[in-house]
Amino acid sequence: MIQIDQKQFANMIEKIIFDSFQKMEHAKISLGSRLSFTESEAAALLGVGRHALRDARLRGEVEASKVGRRILYSRDQLLQLLQKNRIR
Repeated sequence: MIQIDQKQFANMIEKIIFDSFQKMEHAKISLGSRLSFTESEAAALLGVGRHALRDARLRGEVEASKVGRRILYSRDQLLQLLQKNRIR
């Protein structure tokens, strides 16, 4: 069994969130004028599973819009989610 202390764990989580934020910033530049992303696309951009993003939406941590059958996340909402959950 692998054991890590709380400080190591916090550092790992902080790095993951920072890396995700960097990916989002890069994606923001490279995705042009795209306004929204499907749940699968948004989860891939964040580097999390689709269900993790859905659960965050259901908990009220991130807003989304429903268009037809699709759940869409705006770029701004995804960036806000990362900022809100940033560890210092």
